Amino acid sequence: MNDELRERIEHEAEKHALLNAVKHDSEADVGAVVGPLMGENPDFREHGDEVPGVVAPVVERVNELDTEGREKRLEVVAPDELADLESEDETDDHALPDLPNVDEYDEVRMRLAPNPNGPWHIGHARMPAVVGRYKERYDGWMLCRFDDTDPETKRPDLEAYDAILDAIDYLGFEPDEVVRASDRMETYYEHARALIDHGGAYTCSCPAEEFSDLKNNGEACPHRDKDSETTREEFDAMVDGEYSAGEMVLRVRTDIEHKNPALRDWVAFRMIDTPHPREEAGEYRCWPLLDFQSGIDDHLFGITHVIRGIDLQDSAKRQGFLYDYFDWEYPEVLHWGHVQIDAYDVKMSTSTIKALIEAGDLDGWDDPRAPTIASLRRRGIRGGAITDAMSELGTSTSNVDLAMSSIYAANRDRIDDETDRAFLVRNGVAKPVIGGPETGTPPVHPNHEDRGAREIPAEGGVLVEPDDVPPNGQRVWLKGYGPVRHTRDAFEFTGEGIEVVREEDVPVVHWVPADSNRLLRLRTPEGDVEGHAEPGIADYDPDEMVQFERIGFARIDRHEGDRTVAYFAHP
Repeated sequence: MNDELRERIEHEAEKHALLNAVKHDSEADVGAVVGPLMGENPDFREHGDEVPGVVAPVVERVNELDTEGREKRLEVVAPDELADLESEDETDDHALPDLPNVDEYDEVRMRLAPNPNGPWHIGHARMPAVVGRYKERYDGWMLCRFDDTDPETKRPDLEAYDAILDAIDYLGFEPDEVVRASDRMETYYEHARALIDHGGAYTCSCPAEEFSDLKNNGEACPHRDKDSETTREEFDAMVDGEYSAGEMVLRVRTDIEHKNPALRDWVAFRMIDTPHPREEAGEYRCWPLLDFQSGIDDHLFGITHVIRGIDLQDSAKRQGFLYDYFDWEYPEVLHWGHVQIDAYDVKMSTSTIKALIEAGDLDGWDDPRAPTIASLRRRGIRGGAITDAMSELGTSTSNVDLAMSSIYAANRDRIDDETDRAFLVRNGVAKPVIGGPETGTPPVHPNHEDRGAREIPAEGGVLVEPDDVPPNGQRVWLKGYGPVRHTRDAFEFTGEGIEVVREEDVPVVHWVPADSNRLLRLRTPEGDVEGHAEPGIADYDPDEMVQFERIGFARIDRHEGDRTVAYFAHP
């Protein structure tokens, strides 16, 4: 690292440390600074092992300032960012826009409509996060309706029902009612028959390609004008399973010359030979398509506001024909773009993730390399942090990029104050320590002296990371222990005060005992990392969080003999 790059890192570190300290009115934290620092400056990443050592003394200098001093310094270093912080305090805390026409309804009623073909990836969290926040804002009502009426193409996964409900709870919400569409088949049949009686549907046995050609040319198929009685008889035969897949469908009669071919006489019911995996629905063969099923249910459950993807604009138009036939009022509709995340090598797709698990390339839905809700949860990310980040995306019709750093920042706000600190050394280099104390005593938490100190033995020597070993004759400060000079392949205790860090830029480094350390495997989105932790890590219970200093937050997963397994959360 050359001097120019070091100066840039120090400048950016000071800015982010000041922002962190002023925003939270507390001391800055190295981990909270390194994350956004690296995110905003990609060219720093190749020096990732050195950056924390440059950042640490900068953070310590910032923490020596009082609140007023930090604000004055931030005004010099980054006046625009200080102004943004001040304006945030003055603005409405609603990231989401108001729902349209809420005053026209006695109660805001919204729904989640998951397809239970597998547990959720991260993108799925947006709907419960936003609908849940609207429910809270308007003291509304929320339905979770499993749209599971496709037993073939998007075949339901029996374990996904509970997994999705568990994910909704983890994100911080509880539906007022939960239904499975596959339990409501008789309701859909009843409304199909009523639609037929209204002259709004007909049975069609045209081969799919033949009908497609006619539709695209704006021409009616020969079945379009059959009478309602015949249509009723043939639909009942569909319900009784007298037709095979592809042999007969029920179409909604719309406008065969409509300017949008996708709206012309669309299919409401089709035959599927594959049995539904739920035993309660296993006998059905005549299944509604989503636009019919969802349109009927939204009315029957009194849904007032629907949020759906911008690519589903035609759904509202198709369902509009149904609502016209039944003389129903259509809900308010908001369309939004897709959420995009580029932080993972694995595609954010249920089928892709499922295939990788089946092939053994991922350990499961909670593999840290998988972009899933289960993965974030096992890594120690709080559900509310995901909800905050998703809500901040708003409801734009454009595709939006979700930066994982926004989830990490929201999670850091939740856990930083309560999380103990610990040391983890990767690829440790052993060095005997000459002349120093037998024990190091770094604080359990730098902002809470009342929590005491960790006692870490050092009489048998220490392990430090390779990049933290200074050249012969140079010093480092072993955090919680003191200054040592690298001499004759050993660390010789020198006894100077902390001013050598502040005034002489002696690097502060973490360490663990060479003898009584604890083996630790850290599971990360980039793969597993092996290292050695301080011995006290064995005293933490599974699911507790720690912050490995200069590395990041992690969730203790389990202890296996003399080894601990932890899952990396974020910097």
